[in-house]
Amino acid sequence: MVIGAGVIGSSIALQLTRNGHQVTVIDRNPAAGLGSTSSSSAVVRFNYSTFDAVMLAWESYFLWKEWKSLIDGSGSFGKNPANESQPHYAQLEDIGCAMLDVPVLSNEKTLGLFDKANIPYEIWDSKTLKVRMPGIDAGKYWPNKPVKSDEFWHEASEELGAIYTPAGGYINDPLLAAQNLATAASNEGAIFRYRKAVTKIVKDSTSGRVTGVEIFDFDTQDKSVLTSGAEFIAADVIVNVTGPWSTLINKMAGAGSDFTVELKPLRTEVHQISTPKNILPGPILGDLDLGTYARPAPGGITLIGGTEPECDPMDWVEPGDIDEVNMTRTVQVFESQTYRFARRFADAQIPSTPAGVVGVYDVSSDWTPIYDKTDVPGFYVAIGTSGNQFKNAPAVGFIMAHLIQMVEDGADHDNQPITYKCLKTEHSIDLGTFSRKRTGNTTSGTVMG
Repeated sequence: MVIGAGVIGSSIALQLTRNGHQVTVIDRNPAAGLGSTSSSSAVVRFNYSTFDAVMLAWESYFLWKEWKSLIDGSGSFGKNPANESQPHYAQLEDIGCAMLDVPVLSNEKTLGLFDKANIPYEIWDSKTLKVRMPGIDAGKYWPNKPVKSDEFWHEASEELGAIYTPAGGYINDPLLAAQNLATAASNEGAIFRYRKAVTKIVKDSTSGRVTGVEIFDFDTQDKSVLTSGAEFIAADVIVNVTGPWSTLINKMAGAGSDFTVELKPLRTEVHQISTPKNILPGPILGDLDLGTYARPAPGGITLIGGTEPECDPMDWVEPGDIDEVNMTRTVQVFESQTYRFARRFADAQIPSTPAGVVGVYDVSSDWTPIYDKTDVPGFYVAIGTSGNQFKNAPAVGFIMAHLIQMVEDGADHDNQPITYKCLKTEHSIDLGTFSRKRTGNTTSGTVMG
């Protein structure tokens, strides 16, 4: 059983189904991908702080490149004929990515990881940056400053360069990507139960192993569990992929006491501007120097998100209050994000009212996900995705299916971490990097991971 039909949960369900398991997916929403996934900026990049995180993103890039074959189970992904099983497919807009220099992301370390992973890149000085991204202000403004402060508008005395990867970009429709995965899994035998809420994880009284879940109908408008539709569904393996609700599901299972990584939901916003058109045709821009990232979107729109700069307040949410979160865009965050982008691109025209999306995702204390077993037999987690794991959804399906199979076959993952041999890049990923009990994962401490 997979709890959560977002892009990651649907990917895990697909690979478990293809491995021959009977899979049931439970989700409170009316369809796949309507939770955190639908609010994702769907950026595909490779700048992470650990080799295994870099490799997960690099492997996923190639899976996105062959998305239709992955979904249809054709080519190297299966024996199905290469026909179209779905009317529409998400698509990777492969426009590259430029990450501006910033002290919290060591260029030397990043380039070392890229070299080890065989990821092509270019090093841009400020002159090259201004040629390759016309209209950009290459000024160095670090450290981050509140946009309402006088210091924010001080002129820069130095200029920045960037690390550019020709590979990368964004997925044109994150919701469709989740629905592609869910439809493929359903076509191959997985059962999706929508508008259902898990109210209890049932365990064997002797062994402590999970045996199934109790569910009830869920009212998606009132966001409330109804008294109708009570049902027990048996499962000897349960995977928690519920995003910001993951802590609540862990508590139902009695899991989490041995976690060294803390989790907490975070409310976040992504805004858009539409004029002037094509101010950022590509590549994707990662700008921790000012505290934003930006990417183009169809119709000349530019999406602008934040990298959680320390000078701005973080909108943390208690796990039990997620359904009460204000999902209306705020002027404060809108100004923080768009003013920073306008500082980088002087020609940007900021609309008078906010436009964009609001979402909630689960943040881990080191901004690295937990893809792991737990101390409850049969209970697994793919959580703590910290707003940066959409890009990795294709490969997460493979690593979680592999992890579950190995542990269920007797592997001692806690003491001898399992490795996964990548299908496309042929590198190996140490899944201990994503352990619930990890120590010493030094990261950027931001959404960039």
